[in-house]
Formats: sequence, structure tokens, C-alpha cells
Amino acid sequence: MNLDKKRWIVLLAGCFINLCLGSIYAWSVFSSAMTEYFNTSLGMNVTPGDLAIVYTIANSVGPITMISGGWFNDKFGPRKVILVGGIMWGLGMFLSGFATSVGFLIVTYGLVGGLGLGMAYGSTISTCVKFFPDKRGLIGGITTAVYGMSSVILPPIVTVVVKNTDATFAFKVVGIAFIILIAASCIFLEQCPEGYKPAGYEPAAKAGGATLKNFDWKGMLKTPVFYIMLLLLTCGAFTGMMIISQASAVAQNMIGMTTVAASLAVSVLALFNAIGRIVAGFISDKIGRINTLTVACALAIVGLICLFNCGQGTVALFYVGLSVVGISFGSFMGVYPGFTADQFGPKNNSVNYGIMFIGFALAGYFGPQIMRNIFASTNAYSNAFIIAIIFSVVGIVFTCLYRVVTRGR
Repeated sequence: MNLDKKRWIVLLAGCFINLCLGSIYAWSVFSSAMTEYFNTSLGMNVTPGDLAIVYTIANSVGPITMISGGWFNDKFGPRKVILVGGIMWGLGMFLSGFATSVGFLIVTYGLVGGLGLGMAYGSTISTCVKFFPDKRGLIGGITTAVYGMSSVILPPIVTVVVKNTDATFAFKVVGIAFIILIAASCIFLEQCPEGYKPAGYEPAAKAGGATLKNFDWKGMLKTPVFYIMLLLLTCGAFTGMMIISQASAVAQNMIGMTTVAASLAVSVLALFNAIGRIVAGFISDKIGRINTLTVACALAIVGLICLFNCGQGTVALFYVGLSVVGISFGSFMGVYPGFTADQFGPKNNSVNYGIMFIGFALAGYFGPQIMRNIFASTNAYSNAFIIAIIFSVVGIVFTCLYRVVTRGR
């Protein structure tokens, strides 16, 4: 089978792996169940808030192995790197089924699982993008969208398992299942040959101001455009990470929704997040990455204005704002893998995208923190929405700076 056909099998395998990795979004289900287990079975006094640190650590350590695993992926290919990362993710979940304390979960789920997740996720996306130089935006959108869709697909499944057994058994069975599924999928992965071009594709000498030269991470860090792109990613992801972290609480406290209705709102946000990744990735192949990201920043402002004007009972306006924010956030997550490869070359994209992902990690830390602190001090979310609007405006400024810096290149 030639590479033009085989690359679609690689993409399918990568998407299946990302679906398993995206189960991190099912944490809220595990968290509630483990809280009950700790308190009922072990006689502890634990709240879901006490377990939040586990999820925070699992997300925060990812960039470490995205970068280190990316180096091995670029040098030796994805199969072994993603297999190791996938086994660590599944093993972390399996060992969490033996947890007797929050500290135990921090080590198993937060560190073992989180480090494995970062290693596999970054390499999966980069591998797929390398095979599609003619569709980088679309493929980046699809691979990240499947990861995001886990938040819609997997929580109901995990909920059923927990309901019929308990949290510890759910961790164990899900962990084993993921190890098997990821290992099987890795069989179909392979390294993209350097300089690969699908039949009929001829890359333009310049695309959207991007150079075709392959930068290593040191060369990338020496360019001014890297810092503009990193800060643009932080600004673009800020709104999404802020809202996603507390979407259910916002729905209940600001709109007056029930717990069940609030869970539906979370699913709607996740759905439009996934849609935004695919649609924006596809559009960015047509109109350019930076133009797409400019539109995404503008959409975030529109969505935030809707949310700012929400109050008790304004369900329709709330859903509009939530959906638009989801599309905006998804746009950044879908476009950036291809955007990074366009700007700094595909050869070292695993490492380069891992470093670029630090911008996302910054948004993931500051967004939720700012929203949580503002609500704690004012008992309202309005000021958080205003701050997010400012970030989006600054994001538009960075898109303008990008054009200035890359003009004529």
C-alpha cells in the first residue's frame, strides 16, 4: 500500500488513540465517585474540591513529555513513543483503582497518567499532521476534535460502569481497556518520511508568510514570531479554559439551571469545541491560519458579550454565548498544530509544538484561577468575562503583529 493511502490508516489510528487519551475529560465522573468511595468506604472526609489538584497536575505536567517525547518521535518515529505514553496513561488509571488517599491519586493519575498523556497526545497529532502537508489545518482539527469529543462520548460510559460497580473498579477496567486499545492502534502507526508529498501536491514557496525552512527548537526560540505565536495562543485559549473549567457552576449560579441541565450545557460546550476544531482547521487551509485565528478572537468577544449580559433564566442567550466560545476555543486548538508546522517546518514539529503548547498551559492555569478568585470575591462572573474580552482584544493585536513581523517573508 502506498503512502497516499496508508496515511489515512495512520490518521484513523491516531484518532482512535486520541479518543482514549481524551478520557481525561471524564475526570469529573471519577472525582465524584472517588469522593464517595473515600468517605463511605474508607471513612475519610474528602470533597470533590480536594481532588481538583489531581486533575490540575495531570494537565500541567503534559507539556514536559510533549517536548521530550516529541524529540524521540521526530528522531525514531511515533510507534514506540505513543505506545509508552499510552501504557503510562492506562497504567495511571489502573493504579488509581487502588488509591487510598488523595496523594496516591496525585502520583498515579496526576503524574504517571498525566506524563503519559502528554507524551502520546503531542506525538499523535504531530505524526498525523506530517502525513498531510496538503491538509494540515483540517488534520490538526480532526485529531484535536476527536480528543475533545471524548468529553461527550466517554463520561456517560464511565458513569454506567461506576453506577454498576464502583469508582475503583471503573478505574481498573478503563485503564486496562485503554492499554489494549492504544497498543493495538500503535501497530498501524509509522514515521512519515522526510520530504513526503502526496501525489499532485506541490507546496508553495511561501504560505501566509510562513517559511518552509525546518527549524529545530533552538532556532525557533530565536525568532520573534515564536513569542508572538505563543502569546497569541495564550490569549486565544484563555477564554475557553476559563469557561470550560467552571461551565457547570456558571450555569447553576448565574442562570439558575439544575444540575442535570448544567451537565447538558457542559456537553453543548464540548460539542461546539469539537466542531470549531474541525471547521476552523478546514477553513484555515483555505483562507490562512492567521486570518482564521483573527476571526476566532472576534468570536470569543461576541460570545463573552453574550455571557456578560446573561442572568437568571436567560437560557437561550447563555447557550448562544457558550456555543460561540466553544467554537472560538476549538479554532485555536485545531489550527495551532498546522500553524506551528507551517511556520517552523514539519521535521521537528513534535518538539516545536510541545514548546508552543506552553502557551496553552499558561491559559489553562491563569484562566480558571482568575475566574475562581473573581467569583469568590464578588459572587459574580461579570468581571471575569471583561478580563477575558481584554485577552481576546490583545489576541487580535498579536495577529496584527504577526502579519507585520512576517511581511515580505
